[in-house]
Amino acid sequence: MVQRKEYLEQLISWKDEQVIKIVTGIRRCGKSTLLKQYQNWLIENGAAQEQIISVNLEELEYEELLDYKKLYQYIKERLVSGKMTYVFLDEIQKVPFFEKAVDSLYVKPDVDLYITGSNAYLLSGDLATLLTGRYVEIGMLPLSFREFLAMTGLEPGRGFEEYLRDGGMPYIAAMDRTEEKVNTYLEGIYNTVIVKDIEDRQIRKENDPSKRKITDITLLKTIAKYLASVIGSPVSVRSITNYLNSNGRKISPNTVGDYVEALTEAFIFYPAERFDIAGKQLLKASRKMYMADLGLRNHILPRRNYDLGFSLENIVYFELLRRGYRVAAGRAGDAEVDFVAKKHGVYEYFQVTADMTARETFEREMRPLEGIRDNYEKTVLTADRLTTGNYNGIKVRNLTDWLLEAEK
Repeated sequence: MVQRKEYLEQLISWKDEQVIKIVTGIRRCGKSTLLKQYQNWLIENGAAQEQIISVNLEELEYEELLDYKKLYQYIKERLVSGKMTYVFLDEIQKVPFFEKAVDSLYVKPDVDLYITGSNAYLLSGDLATLLTGRYVEIGMLPLSFREFLAMTGLEPGRGFEEYLRDGGMPYIAAMDRTEEKVNTYLEGIYNTVIVKDIEDRQIRKENDPSKRKITDITLLKTIAKYLASVIGSPVSVRSITNYLNSNGRKISPNTVGDYVEALTEAFIFYPAERFDIAGKQLLKASRKMYMADLGLRNHILPRRNYDLGFSLENIVYFELLRRGYRVAAGRAGDAEVDFVAKKHGVYEYFQVTADMTARETFEREMRPLEGIRDNYEKTVLTADRLTTGNYNGIKVRNLTDWLLEAEK
């Protein structure tokens, strides 16, 4: 079991602070394991076992605690008087009106509260209203390439091929992988996320008449498949609607928007808004979408080789998120810059390509960066090693080397 060091350190840094720690992310990305690792750390650092209350709300033994009043009473009866009690509630979105229990626990003295959820909707509505300024969100992703290598023990070359193909779900990396086993496992995750997590989302929206229910799972999967096929390309609700209509599925933009929202709230897709570099402002016309795990993408799409560049772009997008950047898709005049990454008020620009050895490719990838007139760092990430170097201040770096470097 590889230690999710970066996430563990975040939890440790917030220990005993009077805020609720909320760990979010796609199902099976390792949230429950992270909580167990943190509980072990607490015990190793002086906490007694009775100071830790852990409830996984997907386990049958806790089924009656899906009533928020019973959940609250269960926790209340086990609080340790005079000492800090560490309360862990896993997959909290399964409890209707859970925010009432969470808020009541939050105001109690000597309670350090940690919750996880597989749907972003838990951070909207009543919970956000009740807890504004009183929680921190730790967004968890599948394994990074470095973590994948640490878990599998593979050397970088072969490891990168398998990471591209199978993705970074922790159990995938831990298993004795065969194509059949990987596909079976990913099928289970995908169907669970599409059906079960969307169902949990419906429970949360029962009392919100402004939100339409997601009832057509076939349509949901169709939209997911389309978004997976256009990774790295600008997309809008209107363009998705036009695609569906052209294929004989008459649907309104409002309905499409609801279904896209459901897919992003379940952490299957992440949006990158488009950003005008000269004006330093977001553009509203369209955005790009990236899929949380390439294994899932490869599972739902036909086997393809021609879009390697977009798969690499997907990996870079999530690596930038892991490193704490806010990430947008850039536009410089008429040219596209793959990523504008911002951290601590400083911008960096990134282009991603599979191979820079062809002259026309080299010039195409460099041109947008050359047109940017500010002095922020500019980098091209490529899978080849022949073109690496510094070209008039623009760095060309090998992608796997960049992925394996320690965070700045």
